[in-house]
Amino acid sequence: MAAEGEYESVLCVKPDVNVYRIPPRASNRSYRAADWKLDTPDWSGRMRITARGKVAFIKLEDKVSGELFAQAPVREYPGVAVETVSDSSRYFVLRIQDDNGRSAFIGVGFGDRGDAFDFNVALQDHFKWVKQEIEISKTAQLGDSGPKLDLGFKEGQTITLNIGGKKRDKPRPQSAGGFGLLPPPPGGRIAPPPSTASSNHNVAHRTATGCLLELDSSNSNLVVQSSPASDLWGDFSGPAGSVPPPSRPQDPGHWIQF
Repeated sequence: MAAEGEYESVLCVKPDVNVYRIPPRASNRSYRAADWKLDTPDWSGRMRITARGKVAFIKLEDKVSGELFAQAPVREYPGVAVETVSDSSRYFVLRIQDDNGRSAFIGVGFGDRGDAFDFNVALQDHFKWVKQEIEISKTAQLGDSGPKLDLGFKEGQTITLNIGGKKRDKPRPQSAGGFGLLPPPPGGRIAPPPSTASSNHNVAHRTATGCLLELDSSNSNLVVQSSPASDLWGDFSGPAGSVPPPSRPQDPGHWIQF
């Protein structure tokens, strides 16, 4: 029986149900409703299905007073407490019990096929819930007895988070001088180094011991010789702009006066 003090819920109520006395089953074959006296039921009333804990109770009560006629506790379905008949879907066999533990088998039937369907579904839903509760309790027991995962930090342990960071490129290998060499551009050619001939030519020109500057005009030639070897570049005390440019004499023979 269910434990005392548990809440009792109502699963289904059907106002019309008939009860029949059934003959003892002589063999292992299933019950047949055709063997009952279906036209003359032995009792009529209402059926109320309740649940207290994991046990369902099928109660046959008087329609007016609500007095209990018989009760069938159901601890599993399908099972011995409720059996179907082989020749109809509206009739069932119940094993009823009294407070003293005595039991008997009776037949019940519904006038409407929909009432029989609701009766069947109410019992199926209840024991489906019971099965889920058993699986949840087993899972909880296994979780409590199994090893627990310790996710706490140990002493001195740290963690590094990289949130929104970009992937860093690997450092490029450096040459022996310590400077990185850039790769050549794709499809391009490396320009050759400047010619040493032109560089030597410029150096030789700057280290010459003398310079010769010739200013050619139409009427006169001026030759200026550079300073001695001790002063290769001459006197730069005055700006080049302060020396007036040589004047070009006018040839009156080539110009026409207007």
